[in-house]
Amino acid sequence: QVQLVESGGGLVQAGGSLRLSCAASGRTLNSYDMGWFRQAPGKVREFVAAITGGGANTWSADSVKGRFSISRDYVKNTLYLQMNSLRPEDTAVYYCVAHQSTIMIRTNPGYWGQGTQVTVSS
Repeated sequence: QVQLVESGGGLVQAGGSLRLSCAASGRTLNSYDMGWFRQAPGKVREFVAAITGGGANTWSADSVKGRFSISRDYVKNTLYLQMNSLRPEDTAVYYCVAHQSTIMIRTNPGYWGQGTQVTVSS
């Protein structure tokens, strides 16, 4: 089992920044790819960004490229999402996810956190 706990959400003005954190515990986390999904009101959950177990590769959705960056701290077992130049359309609940498959982490990850709310005001 893998347990994921997000933090760092909040209210920010458009153009501002936030950093989300995800504390992970459980099995050997280096073998798990990790990432972020989000769900805005009335919309389906969508992939945001992911990073491989070893940290060599990252992916991000076109809507956040150049503004969001994903990283992980292996000592702290923590995943981060640095979000810059935030827009009102980034408003959503952000979920930390994990999976051992590089494909599944971007489509249908097996482990999910409870989510943290990010609200961007215009």
